[in-house]
Amino acid sequence: MPIFAVHYTYSEATAADRLTNRPEHRAWLNALVDAGTVLTSGPYPDGTGALLIFRATDAPSLTELLTNDPFAKLGLIDAVRVVEWLPVMGAFSE
Repeated sequence: MPIFAVHYTYSEATAADRLTNRPEHRAWLNALVDAGTVLTSGPYPDGTGALLIFRATDAPSLTELLTNDPFAKLGLIDAVRVVEWLPVMGAFSE
């Protein structure tokens, strides 16, 4: 199944609301980790966004799935970039 890198972009204007809603966001991601859909994720240390690595059938189905993220539902993500990724070595290569 294809692997996708998802880049979230955040702004300082949403920082407080992201902090408040982080437990729901992480619970949603943890459920996807348990299901094998999310391979890993984490924020950028400077607070400008996050990188999430997913397994998904295709980009449109992943884009639809991302609408269920509590951060997305609350409008706390400024931009989303979904890119298919082909790891050739390391933990995620096949």
